Amino acid sequence: MRVLVINSGSSSLKYQVRETGTNTIEAHGLIERIGEGAGGSADHGAAMDQVAAELEGAPAGKPLDAVGHRVVHGGERFGEPVLINNEITRAIERLNPLAPLHNPANVLGIRAITAKWPHLPQVAVFDTAFHRTLPEHAWRYAVPDSLYRRYGIRRYGFHGTSHEFVTTRAAELLGVPLERFNAVVAHLGNGVSLTAIHGGASVDTSMGFTPLEGLVMGTRSGDLDPSILIYLQRTGLDADEIDTLLNRESGLKALAGINDMRAIVDAADAGDQRAQMALAVASYRLAKYIGGYHVAVGGAQALVFTAGIGENSAAFRALVVSRLGALGVTLDAGANRGRSGSARVISAAGSAIPVLVVPTDEERAIAEATAAVVSSIHG
Repeated sequence: MRVLVINSGSSSLKYQVRETGTNTIEAHGLIERIGEGAGGSADHGAAMDQVAAELEGAPAGKPLDAVGHRVVHGGERFGEPVLINNEITRAIERLNPLAPLHNPANVLGIRAITAKWPHLPQVAVFDTAFHRTLPEHAWRYAVPDSLYRRYGIRRYGFHGTSHEFVTTRAAELLGVPLERFNAVVAHLGNGVSLTAIHGGASVDTSMGFTPLEGLVMGTRSGDLDPSILIYLQRTGLDADEIDTLLNRESGLKALAGINDMRAIVDAADAGDQRAQMALAVASYRLAKYIGGYHVAVGGAQALVFTAGIGENSAAFRALVVSRLGALGVTLDAGANRGRSGSARVISAAGSAIPVLVVPTDEERAIAEATAAVVSSIHG
């Protein structure tokens, strides 16, 4: 099946065309500066016109069979990929407040496709779906039950499409049946999340009600004392200002002045104290979570790094693992420095558990899920 995979951001639209039968990427692209003028696409509809124009050449000019959308927040309703219709689109839109940086853009992408190709089947694949296996003691917050029942306030978790894909590949690499695989998976990109895997399923994860909770990220704060929000409100900041502060102006950007890991590592190597502190804070927080999740799964069989930083920053991986001496986890320095597009082991021979780098491929996972949904409906 020929699937167009859409990952729509607020001012960007990334796409791939995948042939699921052969796992072939037939076309791909990134459209940026949507709605920003100065040569960018006017809106997501115009961006879709640009995608259509880019797909006209062979072999991309062949007809599409379906479109798969990455949707960040599925709330409690969506626990698996679903065929999109008007009611589903509205339901996703109602979840916008739970993922304000992501869901509104996801909905814009869906509506743009609907307007451009109204008869083409569309499937929503949710980042939260993989985490529906969290036990209640992991997803509950210690707040009045009315907040959960009225507003759905609970831990949802994110990056689920990536965590699920990487978990399956890691188990295959180690020759462990998925249903018996326990691991800690670190998705480290501009957004960062850690997931505890027990029996191949998610049993805890660092992101929570929104993608803001948890680890230090590119521009997001991660965990902090909730009273800070009350304090900031009392100083005169309103909800939108606090939202911008924590989602767009915090994390590595706040600590180092920049949020690109490569630039931060270079600056730290050159003696920049802010960059050194940023790396220390981020790696310390991550190591603490890894230790906790090692306990949560009853002893992990692997620590797995994935996504942009996890796959490409040997320096940050080494810094994190250097804090795991109490667990007996050590790296092979040469294997860690090596670069490869394939899944590989980077731990030392004497490491208590293997450390892996497993490239994620969310687009492939979305394409395969889309094909499965469409095939089940249309035979």
